Amino acid sequence: MLTSDFHYELPKDLIAQEPPEVRGTSRMMVLHRTSGRIEHRHVGDLPEYLTPSDLLVLNDTRVFPARLLGAWADTGGAVELLLVAPSPSPDCWTCLCGSGRPLRAGLHARFAEGAIDAEILERTDGATCVVLFRTHEPLMALLEKHGHLPIPAYIHRDGDERLERLDRERYQTVYARETGAVAAPTAGLHFTDALFQALDAKGVRRASVTLHVGPGTFKPVKTETIEAHRMDMERYCVPQATADAIADCNARGGRVVAVGSTSVRTIETVAAANNGHVVAAEGGSSIFIYPPYRFHATDAMLTNFHLPQSTLIMMVSALAGRDFIFRAYQEAIRERYRFFSYGDCMLIL
Repeated sequence: MLTSDFHYELPKDLIAQEPPEVRGTSRMMVLHRTSGRIEHRHVGDLPEYLTPSDLLVLNDTRVFPARLLGAWADTGGAVELLLVAPSPSPDCWTCLCGSGRPLRAGLHARFAEGAIDAEILERTDGATCVVLFRTHEPLMALLEKHGHLPIPAYIHRDGDERLERLDRERYQTVYARETGAVAAPTAGLHFTDALFQALDAKGVRRASVTLHVGPGTFKPVKTETIEAHRMDMERYCVPQATADAIADCNARGGRVVAVGSTSVRTIETVAAANNGHVVAAEGGSSIFIYPPYRFHATDAMLTNFHLPQSTLIMMVSALAGRDFIFRAYQEAIRERYRFFSYGDCMLIL
């Protein structure tokens, strides 16, 4: 299929720049795949569409302030690092480096008012390198104090401290637990304690997986055909309790309702490798889901609205059908839904 088959025009003013004033008040478009019907609701209405037989699967990854701004030790020139994934070597991370100079092994940079010394050990690919961090305090503690949250490029901050403080609170799910993501699993941003209480009262069960979202989630598809695109690897874990919960859901005839594309990718990665069964597992996922992919573990999905020609809009097109998705997106534009990370959501049933 052509990448251009997944393009659409979006007015820039529909790209949400801030979260809703109150978490959990976003609009929710409901897509009924069997009938082709579309409803316009709010995320607080989610319990109406689920039953005690259903299982919500959520990604409990936690976004950390992975973006560091500093200077080269020798020239004083500006340099930026985005920590992507820990390396097997102690105190080493694979990073994306932004700088006006060529990268090479042996370069040193200073961050966090000199509390972090970063040495490039190896340039691996383009702007990607392996970096050794030397600190007198735990690196994560320094990142929490001096790092910046790596929000998507389409959300503009321009150094606004109020908005950066807002991002610290709101670009994070209320159930985030496992630190390691550089982007939020944004469908989960809609959940509140009150919504979970309403779901509990309905008898809806839930389970967690972990997929540490990397910068590849924003990587554009630049190939002419989607089949030629390759996904970046992202670390995942499916605990035994979640594998058991999914098996129980299937046995009682319930639906596995994945919250967000990262939950879908995790359970589909494991199911594809185990004859359609979700088992306890951990590793790296590079699965690319696009039409006509046959889903093994996902029955329904809550998701945000995605960028044109992105791997994410290709995934939801595989689940609901490209024509239905694009009809829904055009209706969302007419109804002035808010798009992307801080935007409204879609429930695909």
